[in-house]
Amino acid sequence: MTEMKKTSPAETGEITVEELADLPAGSYLLCDIRDDISFTYGTIPGAVSHPGILREGAEGRLPADKKLVLFCMHGTQSLPLAENLRDMGFDACSLTGGYGLWLKKQLVHEDRSAEIEESLRSKRKFKQRLFTPFVRAIQQYELLKPGDKVAVCISGGKDSMLMAKLFQELKRHRKFEFELVFLVMDPGYNELNRTLIENNAETLGVPIEIFETRIFDAVDQIEKSPCYLCARMRRGYLYNKAKSMGCNKIALGHHFDDVIETTLMGMLWGGQMQGMMPKLHSQNFPGMELIRPMYLIREDDIKAWRDANHLHFIQCACHFTDTCSSCRDDGSPISKRMETKMLIRKLKQTNPYVEANIFNSLSNVSVDTLIAYKQNGKVHHFLETYE
Repeated sequence: MTEMKKTSPAETGEITVEELADLPAGSYLLCDIRDDISFTYGTIPGAVSHPGILREGAEGRLPADKKLVLFCMHGTQSLPLAENLRDMGFDACSLTGGYGLWLKKQLVHEDRSAEIEESLRSKRKFKQRLFTPFVRAIQQYELLKPGDKVAVCISGGKDSMLMAKLFQELKRHRKFEFELVFLVMDPGYNELNRTLIENNAETLGVPIEIFETRIFDAVDQIEKSPCYLCARMRRGYLYNKAKSMGCNKIALGHHFDDVIETTLMGMLWGGQMQGMMPKLHSQNFPGMELIRPMYLIREDDIKAWRDANHLHFIQCACHFTDTCSSCRDDGSPISKRMETKMLIRKLKQTNPYVEANIFNSLSNVSVDTLIAYKQNGKVHHFLETYE
């Protein structure tokens, strides 16, 4: 085995973003130790995913002739892991402040909306992959009507930010008149996430309106199903704010992958067959409707658009997943959605049509083969009509 380079006693164990930029190209390996899903949401250019880096080091699968620069979201776990690797004999250090601080240093206040909009109009780029299925979903599911006033709800992630740009592009075509409001609810974001949302809106040319709530504080102490409660509270606040602004619809950025993941999650973890509808009437806010115009857009195409335009968005900004699963001191597992996402990815390796098959199953239901089903809240059993 190649002799590994020993670290100097003077090593601090950390390296700043500025010091990283001064390292000679090819002399180091940038290691993202967060989970695979966090990595796919966004990472530092040139980084390699290494969620199991200690195991790789113990098995001799890490380069011994390069400096290993580790990072997580905020540096809470990369620092001790780098120390462990140094104990193994590797030249390892942690990126100060992690991915979060790197993101903050990338913020540039400039309007790049023209070039980003051009990428959505170009057939060679993303028109067919993003704008076309966006329009198709609106037409196929009748999501927009003349005179609608839509609150485009922006969480700060890649999906809702792209949805805002697609709505702006649709508005430019002026097939019929409708109004848009770009609504951001701050449920208690930390400073970095709030700044990143505002900066991205400026970069994309999206005129957002922000209103504040303290939802994160309200669900912080909830042990059972905090995410479910948080989601319901957020939607309620969005409906209420949108209605007060004269809107009759709110638009959410759920995409094709969200639809099939929700379907599979219901079967595997909830013991039910339930889809995610492209539109819903609000039960608590009469006259209000929820629409999902990204319903037919693939997540991989959203990521490709993000990366092609060198954009960086927040993954999840709540108190529970503000870091990443590998950064949680309590060792809590990844979410069921992430677990389901990885399962579908694994199934796709042997069945390239698995995603389309799950989606198509939602409209190919044979009621005659079901033991029971619900309709308008009432359960119907097959014995009712069986002779």
